[in-house]
Amino acid sequence: MNVLFGKLKEVSSAVSSVVGIVIILHFTTLAPLSGAMLFQFILGAVMIVVGLSILLVGIDLGIMPFGGHMGTAFLKSNKLWYVIIVGFLLGFFINIAEPDLQVLARQVEAVMAGQISMSAILIAVSLGTGLLLAIGIMRIVKQFRLNMIYVITYGLLTVMSIFTAFYFSSDRLAIGLAIGFDSSGATTGALTVPLVLALSVGISAMRKDSKTAEEDSFGLVGAISAGAILGILLLNMFVGTDSITGKLPDSSNYTYLELLGHMALESLLAMSPVVAILIIFQIKDFHLKAKQFIRILQGFLYTYIGLVIFLVGVNAGFMKVGNEIGRSLASFDNKAILVGLGFLLGMFVILTEPAVYVLTQQIETVTSGYIKRKTVLVTLSVGVACAVGLSMLRTVIPAIQLWHYILPGFFISCLMTFFVPKIFVGIAFDSGGVASGPMTATFVLAFAQGASDALPHSNLLMDSFGVISMVAMTPVIALQVLGLIYKLKSKKSGV
Repeated sequence: MNVLFGKLKEVSSAVSSVVGIVIILHFTTLAPLSGAMLFQFILGAVMIVVGLSILLVGIDLGIMPFGGHMGTAFLKSNKLWYVIIVGFLLGFFINIAEPDLQVLARQVEAVMAGQISMSAILIAVSLGTGLLLAIGIMRIVKQFRLNMIYVITYGLLTVMSIFTAFYFSSDRLAIGLAIGFDSSGATTGALTVPLVLALSVGISAMRKDSKTAEEDSFGLVGAISAGAILGILLLNMFVGTDSITGKLPDSSNYTYLELLGHMALESLLAMSPVVAILIIFQIKDFHLKAKQFIRILQGFLYTYIGLVIFLVGVNAGFMKVGNEIGRSLASFDNKAILVGLGFLLGMFVILTEPAVYVLTQQIETVTSGYIKRKTVLVTLSVGVACAVGLSMLRTVIPAIQLWHYILPGFFISCLMTFFVPKIFVGIAFDSGGVASGPMTATFVLAFAQGASDALPHSNLLMDSFGVISMVAMTPVIALQVLGLIYKLKSKKSGV
């Protein structure tokens, strides 16, 4: 209970900042809300605080220990084929089950009017994720350089993008990049991130060299994010389309009761494959004592309960409000208001993402306090604020396209890996994955949709997709800049 109360206090302070911004916008008449909508938002905020707190306790008790045991089992096997096959299957099935990805895939299917099905997107993304997870695990076991994985992968993605633009069309490239990079963000959600982080720590902990173990503890989340983009770009080449039709589903019309049943079932389906893998490995490899195994199962139960409450609060309480605020701010003649408040919202929304808490805590723990949790949080906030602000600028100015941000952004990110301390390379790319979670996929995406809908020149669907990808990219640059600052400080102090 003491742990739960601690989580409640921490999460409450983070969520209250977003609630405060919305209330200020309401009472200053910049973005007035109806009484019913404001009440739904407040109720949703309470559910987010409670759900996220329970979820974080469950992750500590269940998901993290499970990932650690999986990592140890991988390293002890000493069989490369076993690591590759099991790593691929683990990445594939866990990603298929990720709720954030299912939500995005369902939205894409509706937007594309069934031209690309939800199942095709799920399979394509999960194949790419499974492949990169297997490569990432093999890298840790065989001690390959992390930055080369990113350079080769994003180099391949750049070549595929150029090929798509010249062989097919720039519109098809825009669609593929938007959906692909958004998928990379949705891939690294509340279930996948804790497991993958614990998996990398579990493998790295077996290293005798403590510095190498620290460096190898991060980077795996960033790798699977790149795998998601690879899967979608390949899918886009074979079954892509040069136009987008249809309409985004309006899940904000669901009541709390309807969403409770829907999210309970969806979360159950999401958790089931992970539980099945746990049971199989308990019988085959773990052989944990009954008390330890039951404790992990309890953690999984808490994770499930927290996930359901959290997702209901986000979807029922936050999406409609995000849409309405975006529409209201975009209606002002001075579009700087939209860009500026988009920047401000991005700065605080990131603090409510579940996976951010898991990653920042692990960074401070693994580095024995050398890299402070609060420092990483502030850097992440600035990065995501820039992402949302730049996305609003793209909505206001039609000439700016998504690839104008994405391709140079990731080129800079890969170039920086040659100059940044190795541990910050992994942390940076992992941060890009965790920044784009359920709050981004709902509140921020709804905000972008509302703003785009209010602007006559804006393409609602083209401008809506891509905001998640921006949130996934900017923290990679921001955290590597932080790494350079740490590097300069170390040289000055003679460390």
